[in-house]
Amino acid sequence: MWRPTAVLVRRWQRSLGAAAQDGFLLPNRAGARMTRANVTQRLDLAVAAARRHLPSLADRSISPHVIRHTTAMHLLQSGVDITVIALWLGHEDTAATHMYVEADLSTKEQARGKLQPHEARLGRYRPPDHLMRFLEAL
Repeated sequence: MWRPTAVLVRRWQRSLGAAAQDGFLLPNRAGARMTRANVTQRLDLAVAAARRHLPSLADRSISPHVIRHTTAMHLLQSGVDITVIALWLGHEDTAATHMYVEADLSTKEQARGKLQPHEARLGRYRPPDHLMRFLEAL
């Protein structure tokens, strides 16, 4: 964890008081674990606040899944190994994570850039006379 992140987490835990010692880092109102619906609701509130400063977000659909996918793509583009990303996402098999490789156009462009172009002469193909005679005889 980055130091600035750790500072924010400690500050957050202090604001939660004694409940944070044995509880959840991001509890619901009752101090229990947040449900998926709670997470989506909190994200919707954060996105609504962000839209006031970034109107371009108005036309975008932002969900926990979108954030998860975007983070995985950024990790991949930063050079993090696909197996590490699979572990980070909680995938049991790297095959489930392979879709990120397939979706990443910049990785495909980098791979293409490592290939050497085939040396071919430009121009129209002119078959030899004996081939033309054979084809015309068919």
